[in-house]
Amino acid sequence: MKLVIIFGPHAVGKMTVGQQLCKITDLELFHNHMTIEPVCGLFKNHPAERSRLTELFRREIFEAFVKTDEPGMVFTFMWALDQQADWDYIAGIEQLFLSHGAEVYYVELEADYDIRIDRNKTENRLNNKPSKRNIEWSEGMFRRIEEKYRLNSLPGEINKPHYLRINNTDLSAEAAAERIKEYFHL
Repeated sequence: MKLVIIFGPHAVGKMTVGQQLCKITDLELFHNHMTIEPVCGLFKNHPAERSRLTELFRREIFEAFVKTDEPGMVFTFMWALDQQADWDYIAGIEQLFLSHGAEVYYVELEADYDIRIDRNKTENRLNNKPSKRNIEWSEGMFRRIEEKYRLNSLPGEINKPHYLRINNTDLSAEAAAERIKEYFHL
């Protein structure tokens, strides 16, 4: 079994690259909004409950998945690299998969800010992430998150045996997925 964690900042293309990677491999996509969207509308005024349920759903899915004979999963995540809680969260997922004999791969995406602002409005993103359809709200959240957290790593910060960083500012999702597949021999 393989776990490919694709991480990076807001609207960098994590889900879209993950979709393309799944098309050319036997991996399944589990993008972070698959657990965010079901609770967004129900708990608009209760962020702690939204967060709790999102994490509960993810954990249950991960724990069930590692017990199957599925070939693997692509998981997307916006990792606040300046937050120890996010490091701990990723380490927990990694350990769960490793403890079941899986191989874990890390793909960090980076792209220019203005490109990501444009990508925040793409049809694919809005179709798969209904909570992003209010563009004014979504761009406001984008800017607040960018100011509050560091969402790309510092040189040498990610010390994993299977790690790849891709600047996809001028790279299509298909080309990025091919690069990932080839680099990790997926």
